[in-house]
Amino acid sequence: MAVRETHCPDLKLIARGKVRDIYDIDEKSLLFVATDRISAYDVIMKSAIANKGKILTQLSSFWFELLKDVIPNHVITTNIDEMPEQVQKYRSQLEGRSMLVKKLKILPVEAIVRGYITGSAMSEYKKKGTVCDLEMPKGLVESQKLEAPLFTPSTKAEIGDHDENIHPSKMPALVGEKLAKELTEASLKIYVTARDYAASKGIIIADTKFEFGVDENGQLVLADEVLTPDSSRFWPQDKYVQGQTQPSFDKQYLRDYLTSINFDKKTGVELPEDVVANTMVKYTQVYQILVGKLPVL
Repeated sequence: MAVRETHCPDLKLIARGKVRDIYDIDEKSLLFVATDRISAYDVIMKSAIANKGKILTQLSSFWFELLKDVIPNHVITTNIDEMPEQVQKYRSQLEGRSMLVKKLKILPVEAIVRGYITGSAMSEYKKKGTVCDLEMPKGLVESQKLEAPLFTPSTKAEIGDHDENIHPSKMPALVGEKLAKELTEASLKIYVTARDYAASKGIIIADTKFEFGVDENGQLVLADEVLTPDSSRFWPQDKYVQGQTQPSFDKQYLRDYLTSINFDKKTGVELPEDVVANTMVKYTQVYQILVGKLPVL
């Protein structure tokens, strides 16, 4: 059964995001709970996808561990047995889909890295020859690999609004010069590390987005989720053909369905059972390929 919302009355709920319910645990920690909600085009669907939140949490945990020598992250533990007693009492709702994390000052930008041109980047390129107003080489085609990974930040919208791509030069006004430089360098380094690992498993990471915060010492910390099918485009290497859209192990399948029904990008819809089932299959497949085992559901 899908967990669309968590209900933990003895915990202080501070936010329900597009996917996550966030609880304030104490002065130093939060509980991030990945529900089974799914969104597309910044709109939450009426249908939920059972156990999706567990895959997101377990895959994020895998990547945080893999990347821990590249950048610090916000995870304290994903093991419910190591969480405070007031969290453990809601084990039936929370186990397998929760992360106890350090409180951070979250930066107001989404850090997007693109290794290939597709999606909104391709749409802008066709119109203006740019991506996030950055001049691009002429003659690029759908799904083409870029000469070097491209950092393209966006603003972070409230629920119901849309993130807005911005030129990297606008980022210092939001976070300051020092953090803008650190965030850019960290995003590219994380992407390259993850890209090379995924390639060894036969997966192309076409693009992905990261969120960062700073701790009490001003140190940049990787936060939220990382390199999941909700936040990334994963393509099978053996089916990659430049010049066309790619089969994928991510939310693009849902976006394609919504495009086929002329989705208005404003109001969540009920999803057909086959779309729900096929989305879950894709999320499970990419987890198994990347991690080398099935998720614990």
